[in-house]
Amino acid sequence: MVSASIDLDKSVVLVSADAALRQRLHASLSGLRWDVREARGGAEAMEMLDRRSSGAVLLDHWLPDLEVMELAGQIRTMYPAMEVLRIDGEMLEGEAKGPRRHELLHALRETQRASSRASSAVADATGWGSDLAAARWRASNEGDSPQPFRMESGAIRKPRVRESGSRPMEEVDAAGRGAGRGRIQRREGSGEAEPGFSTAISGLVGSSAEMQELARTIRLVAPRSATVLIEGETGTGKEVVARAVHSLSTRSSKPFVVLNCAAIPEALLEAELFGHARGAFTGAVQSRTGRIEAAHGGTLLLDEIGEMPLGLQAKMLRFLENGELQRVGENELVNVDVRVIASTHRPLERLAEEGSFRLDLYHRLAVFPIDIPPLRDRMADIAELSEHFLALLGRRSPRKTLSAAALDKLYLHDWPGNVRELAHVLERASILAEDAPVIGAEEIRLRRSRKS
Repeated sequence: MVSASIDLDKSVVLVSADAALRQRLHASLSGLRWDVREARGGAEAMEMLDRRSSGAVLLDHWLPDLEVMELAGQIRTMYPAMEVLRIDGEMLEGEAKGPRRHELLHALRETQRASSRASSAVADATGWGSDLAAARWRASNEGDSPQPFRMESGAIRKPRVRESGSRPMEEVDAAGRGAGRGRIQRREGSGEAEPGFSTAISGLVGSSAEMQELARTIRLVAPRSATVLIEGETGTGKEVVARAVHSLSTRSSKPFVVLNCAAIPEALLEAELFGHARGAFTGAVQSRTGRIEAAHGGTLLLDEIGEMPLGLQAKMLRFLENGELQRVGENELVNVDVRVIASTHRPLERLAEEGSFRLDLYHRLAVFPIDIPPLRDRMADIAELSEHFLALLGRRSPRKTLSAAALDKLYLHDWPGNVRELAHVLERASILAEDAPVIGAEEIRLRRSRKS
């Protein structure tokens, strides 16, 4: 029977993107009767600490979403009594020595010794020099760590097969579903890595160079407080990117509120954004909190910001500049802490030049612009996206796969509706296939193709 009470002095949060390292440290600390929680990044660690405090935090030298020193500073400010230690054993500047630091250091030393023994064993078995063996052993055992890869320029990455009729590099079914199963695969006898779902950001699917750059951009801006403008064609996944920015930020445990500026009548949009007092206008039978206030502490996504009326744009600009809002029908100013992300499929800069969008608001929104590539510019992701959508459809009905001919047909389309169109095409094809486990080319119904 596990006791419900936890000794906070002997609880620790491990923060590292390296799953193998977390596993080894977890084992060492558990052997010393520590309560261990694991986080893959800084935002996840802060969410854990918000839910339940801890006696110590162990930080890796690199994190995928936050700077290590920035995270340590946040922890020091919010939890001054908590011990923060680097996984390499170094205390961070300004940290006091905790009463159980020796146990943490002992666990770290045991983990380092185990890694050294494993590296030495590899060196003895292979004849590599010790430094090279250790480096190669670490590279082959750090599956969750970011690794560079090469993409053939201009090539569409379909599942590849080795020459001379040998077995495929991966087990690939008719749909090409083996190409990218969630981590980087390696060829036998080669140091070259095959790219998989290596963006490692929830909601983002694809390992093309374009998606790698998009993921890198999201990780860079997410921990900051900068306003973000997401631009891209309809159906490219602008809300998915906005949610990724929020989830990797220190605001991830706070609300994520979405307002589609094109979906609300102009007469009601101001009240929807800023809130209103009772009796402020006909039909306002009670006071109501606006979307901005509802997102306090978190993130507000203004979808289709290009549809916002000019008059309301001035009020939005004032809020962005000083963080103050005024509810409709009230004189009192309210201070709100909200990170604003805007998205649009329209060219805001050109609209500003034409006078249909405020230029000053455009510059205030475009502090950090993110441009999402259309699907036709990242065709290498078709197989992975198809696998993803078929897996989602498989939750509600028997799982289906794509035939080789069906997959080829998807590669030949130019996708004017982008990722959303692909999802709809696959759902329609799954219905047309009825009870068949494999979707054929005849079930892929497309509007038009760029090739005959």
